Amino acid sequence: MTDKMARLFLLGGLVLLPPGWVRALSAATDAPLQEDDLQYSCPMHPEVRSKSPGACPKCGMEFVRRSDAARVENGPVDSKKEKPADTHPHLQIPDTAVLDQEGRPIRFYSDLVKGRTVAINFLFTTCTTICPPMAAMFRKVQTELGDRVGGDIALISVTVDPNTDVPERLKGFLAKFKAGPGWTFVTGKKPEIDSLLRSLGAYVSDKNDHSPMILIGNEATGYWTRTYGLASPASIVKLIKEAAEGRTAREVDSGQTPPEPSRTLHERGDKDGPASIPRPSPPAIRNGNGLQGAQSRTLEKDTASRSVAAAHYFTNLPLLTQENKPVRFYEDMLKGKIVLVNFMFTTCTGICPPMTANLVRVQTLLGEHAGREINMLSLTVDPLTDTPEMLKKYADSFKIKPGWYFLTGKKENIDWVLYRLGGYVEDKVEHSGLLLIGNDTTGEWIKVSAMARPADIAEAVMKWLENKPKAEPKLAP
Repeated sequence: MTDKMARLFLLGGLVLLPPGWVRALSAATDAPLQEDDLQYSCPMHPEVRSKSPGACPKCGMEFVRRSDAARVENGPVDSKKEKPADTHPHLQIPDTAVLDQEGRPIRFYSDLVKGRTVAINFLFTTCTTICPPMAAMFRKVQTELGDRVGGDIALISVTVDPNTDVPERLKGFLAKFKAGPGWTFVTGKKPEIDSLLRSLGAYVSDKNDHSPMILIGNEATGYWTRTYGLASPASIVKLIKEAAEGRTAREVDSGQTPPEPSRTLHERGDKDGPASIPRPSPPAIRNGNGLQGAQSRTLEKDTASRSVAAAHYFTNLPLLTQENKPVRFYEDMLKGKIVLVNFMFTTCTGICPPMTANLVRVQTLLGEHAGREINMLSLTVDPLTDTPEMLKKYADSFKIKPGWYFLTGKKENIDWVLYRLGGYVEDKVEHSGLLLIGNDTTGEWIKVSAMARPADIAEAVMKWLENKPKAEPKLAP
């Protein structure tokens, strides 16, 4: 696997979808390990354990020894007070020497985190995609929290490009967003900042691949959680206030804290599904490679069975393109194609514009294949507002080329399709920033960040295109 492909898998994870069913890549090892062998765990996902040091496949955060997982750095380990496995352990925050936007030398843990509730995001000043809207969102959060920011609550931005982001650049960047007291942007020597980012689960070798997450924690109680960096200000403020109130990890685990806004229904594992649409039942065709019957079937019959199963799962509901053209979702958009699917809405002022701009670059790299073997699909999460006319105006503003379809329709149809793809949300501003890349012929799908490098996304798609099996002649009956 190439380094680029590895980055894509770390961003989104591999998902195999035999037509008619969804299977997530298991985090388990090939051979079962004894409990005593699992000496390391993820601070953010304590259920992810390992027998050796490494990084969590879910969030990228470095593993810590399980005996150390319930303490903050420099804090004593008291085995008598060790937390049960179902609680969120303390995150180890290093006391890294950093510089703030005024050029003052400070310690990350001692001066910024200790004794406070903090919200931490990750930016760089030359970013032209997701960082400005994330900073704007932090400004809205600061405004809503008022005087508490700078008191018991602190907002912290950590650069992922310390070589460029000297204090003067940080100060100028924050000035654009009218950052008030209590919002600190830190930089420093690259080895120290890289180490800090690793501890926080936010290190990337390429700054353009940085995470759009916000890390929220209460140092005193040891409660830490993550949320999407472009979630609604109200939902971020709510999480910060809950952390500040000292809610325990057990209260969170019992369901009293809302799930991360950036996670879709499939990822959260909701039992009942969204209230407005029924919980789908598993497709009947789901054994082995998703087909039923003897292996002696002809290729023609196998292909037909696969299509029936895929249409059953993904649905063949009628939708409308930005050209107001009626289409059937599976039959016209997915069948026999390699597809790229993302979720958006036209009035979005957060991630949607930079995400669309990023995918425009992907379409350019795919060249003549887009619209031929490859379809790009953008599904609105706000069908009541996003009429075909609205979608066309939005698409035209980005000079979208043929082969990229913006889809809307009746709300019940769009909701059902979104649900099947794991993209349904009750609040449109909490929609997923993931890009689904699927191959209908093989049933293979991957999930990546829609803000990943265009070249990396295009490379993943083209590899599938190069390996796409050629059509076989029909066999005699």
